[in-house]
Amino acid sequence: MAKTERMMTFPHKTRYTSAGFTLLEIVIVLMVFALLVGGAVTTVVLSSSERALVNASGEIELLAKKARTTAILHQKPYAIEFRENSLRLLPFAEASDGTERTTALGNEIGGSEVKSETGATLRQDVAIDSDISLSVRRWNTENFITPKKNLIPIWRFDPNGLSEPITVRMTISDSYAQDTYHPLTATIANSELEVK
Repeated sequence: MAKTERMMTFPHKTRYTSAGFTLLEIVIVLMVFALLVGGAVTTVVLSSSERALVNASGEIELLAKKARTTAILHQKPYAIEFRENSLRLLPFAEASDGTERTTALGNEIGGSEVKSETGATLRQDVAIDSDISLSVRRWNTENFITPKKNLIPIWRFDPNGLSEPITVRMTISDSYAQDTYHPLTATIANSELEVK
């Protein structure tokens, strides 16, 4: 017997091809896009708070180094006053009209006051972003002091290079940076940053 080839025929099916997207595909693409944009906006907002806190921290550390160096070079005590929205570097004898010159335990900060001398003195004001709230914690205390018009915390720098070890806390809404300064170098010894 000889084999014969048969041709199979199938009923003709028409297929329709779509040139566009389905509604489900469009919704998925829009959701992914919204998530990406939302994440980018959140990152920009968080980084602006973080950037402001890091900049303020750097300005305070730079001013502290300048105060220490100036006290050593001029051989007289200098101070940084923590005001509501600024810091002020000036000779210790001129600082804060005699207020806040004792530690939390009632001891004089850095010894007795030295009278100002005639000659060149350094004074500098550094503005802090108005959104940032500053507070200072003195060595061996637990509470932070927030500068006010009638309460201006002072950080003293002596001619021998020593300064009081303090902690400075900067807050923007729920985010904060907290720096503890070393008394020998006036640099940041410990730093915390929490951005929400």
